[in-house]
Amino acid sequence: MKISIVDASNYFKGLLLLIRKDRKVTESEVEFMKRIGKALGFEREFCELAIHGILENEYVKDQPPKFSTKDLAVKFIHDGLTLAFSDNEIHPAEEEWLRFVAELNGLDLKWFLEERQRAAKSKALYARIEVDDILVEGLSRN
Repeated sequence: MKISIVDASNYFKGLLLLIRKDRKVTESEVEFMKRIGKALGFEREFCELAIHGILENEYVKDQPPKFSTKDLAVKFIHDGLTLAFSDNEIHPAEEEWLRFVAELNGLDLKWFLEERQRAAKSKALYARIEVDDILVEGLSRN
């Protein structure tokens, strides 16, 4: 799937906002976000600064991403659920955030709840993530 730089930025920022929902950033979340940033073609240093500064950055507004397609929103929700469960639990604020993003992007609540259950049971969190299938127009992967 090819996406615009705007969608790529919204994807990365949306997941950053997700990891700050529980007011802590775990090592598994840091590693996951680095992988997401690399897959989207962002510079490593930019990603690291954004990840490590997300808790204190008051300038990053808590606005859920609206994607250009439902297909991209589905990928985001899948990766968001994987990220939320990367520390073996999903915080209620993380779940609420992802549910709101799903709703904003026209995804069915029943579908979201089924995907949440699937993610909760998954043991292969890092085997494959949705962003691995995304190419950002104008950027190359490093």
